[in-house]
Amino acid sequence: MIEPTTNELGWMLDEVLRVPEALHAILLSADGMLRAHSAEIGRDDAERLAAGLSGVQSISRSTAEFCGSPDTPWQQTLIEFAHGYVFLVAAGQGAYLAVSTTENVDMEAVTYRMHKLVDRLGRELTSPVRTDTGSFL
Repeated sequence: MIEPTTNELGWMLDEVLRVPEALHAILLSADGMLRAHSAEIGRDDAERLAAGLSGVQSISRSTAEFCGSPDTPWQQTLIEFAHGYVFLVAAGQGAYLAVSTTENVDMEAVTYRMHKLVDRLGRELTSPVRTDTGSFL
């Protein structure tokens, strides 16, 4: 059985939100499991969004050849909405950091903070591939 997240890294995600107009942050694994979330988003919403964003990352990664080479590693996806953005970046082996913002955010400041957080946390943000998924055979 997979243990529920204790949100031990949540306070670190709150630091990314010091950029004006940044709203929420979540840390997720490649298989869509929530690892941590910022204070202003509830766990249920964060879990639902983690599942969806893992799919977005997977689809984004599958389009690498569109940039010239299928071996080009995926690094970041930006989703734009009428009233905001979702930034999704690689945060280590099998881990991804997502931040939502309003449409008035300084996009450069958000990505800078996200990458600085990823650099600073290094190994703590790494989510190895799960091997305890079990089998139903």
